[in-house]
Amino acid sequence: MRGFFAIYLREILILRKKLFRQVASMSVGPLLYLVAFGLGMGEGVQVSGRSYLEFLIPGLVAMSSMTQSFAIASEINIARFYWRIFEEFQAAPIRNIAYVAGEVLAGITRALLSVCIILIIGLASGIFLRYSLAFWLFVVVNSFVFASLAVCLAMLVKSHADQALLTNFFITPMAFLGGTFFPVERMPPWVQKTLQLLPLTHAAKAIRSSAFGLPFETFSLLLLTGLGLLLFVLAFLCVNRAKE
Repeated sequence: MRGFFAIYLREILILRKKLFRQVASMSVGPLLYLVAFGLGMGEGVQVSGRSYLEFLIPGLVAMSSMTQSFAIASEINIARFYWRIFEEFQAAPIRNIAYVAGEVLAGITRALLSVCIILIIGLASGIFLRYSLAFWLFVVVNSFVFASLAVCLAMLVKSHADQALLTNFFITPMAFLGGTFFPVERMPPWVQKTLQLLPLTHAAKAIRSSAFGLPFETFSLLLLTGLGLLLFVLAFLCVNRAKE
């Protein structure tokens, strides 16, 4: 527990030190999307019986929880390649499982902060949705999936530039194709089947359903939880390999 808390506390102290910059950067994206896609399309645009802004906010929550939880990989790689802190972790009496758990929880914390910022922006824009326990459960599970993926990939890349390539080729396309800005159901059938392979597609659907007060997405919860646990185990194995 001490090792887990030390890893988590270190990431939180780093986050606190640059909190203002982080909050500012987390706010810019949602504001731009709301202006460009939401206000720019007009209040008269309806999606599934809801205004487009109401449709957009849960999608931004899903996207931001993905990108911000995955961003923990950048912090890990800075510690590995520039500060050489990972080498100190190798020598310290910290179990690998504690290291993975601490970094994943730090990623989830970053994601929750970004989600709170989006909801505040949404409320300021006059968007009132239902932020129930199910809503936050899906946000946490989605963050768990991508934070675990971040730790896994951070152990595999050989440089900080490689990490940027992974983000550009996987995370960024998923952010735009995972049902964030448009209903997946409007795409051609073969595209829908392809997009169903993306975890963000299920997360966006479940978060949006919860925000609209629709029935609980049990399948999405089981799928995301199972994927998150699998990636967590893979992250543990990758840390073991990196320490050898």
